[in-house]
Amino acid sequence: MLVILSLCSASQINLQLRGLKEFYFFPLVFAWCFFPTPGTIPERRTLDMLSESPESSDQDKEPFVEVDPSGRFGRYSDLLGAGAVKKVYRAFDQWEGTDVAWNQVQLGRFSNDPSVIKRLQAEIALLKSLKNEYIIVLYSFWRDDEHYTLNFITEACTSGNLRDYRKKHCHVSMKALRKWSRQILKGLDYLHTHDPCIIHRDLNCSNIFINGNIGKVKIGDLGLAAIVDETHHAHSVLGTPEYMAPELYEEDYTELVDIYSFGMCMLEMATLEIPYSECDSIAKIYKKVTAGVQPQALKKVSDPELKAFIKKCIGQPRARPSAADLMKDPFLSEYNEEEVPISKF
Repeated sequence: MLVILSLCSASQINLQLRGLKEFYFFPLVFAWCFFPTPGTIPERRTLDMLSESPESSDQDKEPFVEVDPSGRFGRYSDLLGAGAVKKVYRAFDQWEGTDVAWNQVQLGRFSNDPSVIKRLQAEIALLKSLKNEYIIVLYSFWRDDEHYTLNFITEACTSGNLRDYRKKHCHVSMKALRKWSRQILKGLDYLHTHDPCIIHRDLNCSNIFINGNIGKVKIGDLGLAAIVDETHHAHSVLGTPEYMAPELYEEDYTELVDIYSFGMCMLEMATLEIPYSECDSIAKIYKKVTAGVQPQALKKVSDPELKAFIKKCIGQPRARPSAADLMKDPFLSEYNEEEVPISKF
């Protein structure tokens, strides 16, 4: 139709248009404008308008604040998040053309203890070798002696952390909660069965990230992870107080402290409340945790199966299941997938 029209004169087109319905008029005239009669040449200006796209001036281009030594990664100024140990900035992988996260640790706070810096470097080097679909990928790391920082590049999840994502989406089914939980446990099982064993020690909903378009979660922020020997025992007191198992305060613990933290994450996902939010100081949290007093948020969990599962995770160390055992628990069975929301607002 378009080729035939392009060979017609304007008067012929007018005659043909009379017999057409009104809604055909615009497409045909549009086609005639871009397919001129033989012997005519479109203006150069028209072709240029179609083939060229406006280019941004140098002032419009977003500058990098800094670039890694290899020249691959560039850091922007906007902050994605900040914790007790590091800050996370938005960054870009120029080789792959993808967004990444630039994690930066200020080493000045550890200047009085060089062994801590060496341990951080050794742990990050090991984390770079981890390959699991439920663990945030670590691409690169280096020490910047000029600015006295330790930097490492990780993948960026499109929807941010699970805490913010859950607050944004209040109506979540038990099916979704189970799906997220299974993925977190798969990541923990990978860390705990790794040789050597790796204990996260700071698992909470702000350190679990999600790609919301596919509902996939990944464990991140492994900066406080501990690498332990065959005894699986660690001795440093590190973590987020609301999620720290009581034995962690005693400086003698195993990877089961991560299971306790996982239970507290489930509690937060179910209630949208950070555990022990009734306490106004770390000292009060410590007192309740070491005394075995459960957080008040647990009373808000109405589903008896969910409550029992959370209690199993935050129980005494000897009774606490491993990640592998929890994945076999009937509560997480894929055949038990209710669509009923776990919270209503």
